[in-house]
Amino acid sequence: MTEGSPVALDLAVLLPCYNEAQTISAVVTGFKSSLPGARIYVYDNNSTDGTALRALLAGATVVRERRQGKGNVVRRMFADIDADVYIMADGDGTYSPNDAQKLIDTLLSERADMVVGTRRGVHADAGRQGHAFGNRIFNVLYRTLFGTDFTDIFSGYRAFSRRFAKSFPALSAGFEIETEMSVHASRLKLPICEIELDYGRRPEGSHSKLSTFRDGAKILWMFAMLMKETRPFTFFGAFSGLFMLASLVFMAPVLAEYFETGLVMRMPTWVLSMALMMISFLVFSAGLILDSLARARNEQLRMHYVTLPANAWMLTEFSTGADTDGHMPKQPDVAA
Repeated sequence: MTEGSPVALDLAVLLPCYNEAQTISAVVTGFKSSLPGARIYVYDNNSTDGTALRALLAGATVVRERRQGKGNVVRRMFADIDADVYIMADGDGTYSPNDAQKLIDTLLSERADMVVGTRRGVHADAGRQGHAFGNRIFNVLYRTLFGTDFTDIFSGYRAFSRRFAKSFPALSAGFEIETEMSVHASRLKLPICEIELDYGRRPEGSHSKLSTFRDGAKILWMFAMLMKETRPFTFFGAFSGLFMLASLVFMAPVLAEYFETGLVMRMPTWVLSMALMMISFLVFSAGLILDSLARARNEQLRMHYVTLPANAWMLTEFSTGADTDGHMPKQPDVAA
């Protein structure tokens, strides 16, 4: 702690867990040591291996969430818990609790609403090669569709302000929740930061709950749905272009034949091409209308965000150097 600091932070560490009995005790103990004043919550998502008991014995507050899926857990955590700063990590021991202070310091110094701990060494484990390849593909796809704010959208180690936690709708049910968080920050143009952190290996006997193909398909579907909701003109414009292209492909030989002979010999093909053309115009019009609605929805979300009270530390002057008297600026305390 910084003695005499004007602001004390209420910290909450959030650990969504499903069958992490082998590692959860060490994770809870690590956060209690690195953030002595923080409240630590373990949200147990129907574990069958004693995860909840071990977390409770380690000193965490344990809450059960019956709806299966990480997204359901995150939605419940953000709704239940009120704090100045939220630290979210996994219970599998791959994220170091000692790095939590770096996330908090960056959140404070940059006055950000979310700080993402990007994973250094995520590609080093041979057992993760399938997941690592998928990470690269989806990160490139994300930057193409939604912007270049993030380089690791699947990192589970993050720090949030109260404003972010209370303005985030959390509609996803599963592991695609991190993607939704990233899109939420991008669409509202919230201040975000990334810092690179070490990413550890699971201990022997601990297994990832991710399915490369099943969860990859869910994330791809989430990309499509978020694209439809946040960038409908681009989404529907792409489909409109496909229908237009198909219409022109069917139309071209019929028109060529007509200009050559003056006759329409393939009337069904002509009708099909005109139908596809009309569908193209309808889809394009839908995209225009929905784009206006999406902009209005973004304005409402933004207005809701700004009506939430800013944390006291956001109103405190921070700087990277000394003041005019040569004294270094004070940072807020971390306290329960």
